[in-house]
Amino acid sequence: MIDLAFFITAFTTLFVVIDPFGTTPIFVALTQGMNAPTRRRTAYRTCLTASCILIAFAAFGEAVLGFVGISMEAFKVAGGALLFLTALDMLFDRRTKRREDRAEEEDHPDPSVFPLAIPLVAGPGSIATIILLAGVHPGLQGIAAASGVMLAVMAVVLTFFLSGGLIARILGKTGLNVLTRLLGMLLAALSVQFILDGLKAFGFAS
Repeated sequence: MIDLAFFITAFTTLFVVIDPFGTTPIFVALTQGMNAPTRRRTAYRTCLTASCILIAFAAFGEAVLGFVGISMEAFKVAGGALLFLTALDMLFDRRTKRREDRAEEEDHPDPSVFPLAIPLVAGPGSIATIILLAGVHPGLQGIAAASGVMLAVMAVVLTFFLSGGLIARILGKTGLNVLTRLLGMLLAALSVQFILDGLKAFGFAS
């Protein structure tokens, strides 16, 4: 039986990694000039594509790790380190800057798959996180739990995208920057916990 604490931690971790607050302004920038129906279709395609990618990694990510001889504990340490670097980027605003640079460099008529779904939503951080979360509980139960939490987060992302213009106007650039840094602090703590959990399996932490 999966307890409520897992769902709360999993939702918080995925929410922070996917970072709807930081991704939404980029979505708004990439869909400028689109009419409302086209912008909605782009939002739906982005979330659907990212969801399919993350579900695939939740289901087969650990099997791929096993095939190449990497233990789940080692991946927890590596994944935690990756999440910590992501947290540092968020705290020092480097992540948003890279996203803005990608938005400026790419000029696609339909940005839903690239760069929105990949790598802005289903990026290395969220892929590592979904594999880690699915591995907390073995078998189909863990895959279903991680995928369910991810779909809940993706529903929030979709809501943000559909109301992106309004959110950006309400919060403003300063508000978005403050929220991104707060989420970065939370992600840093969660990533350290992932590393400690991995080290415990090797006897390096208690």
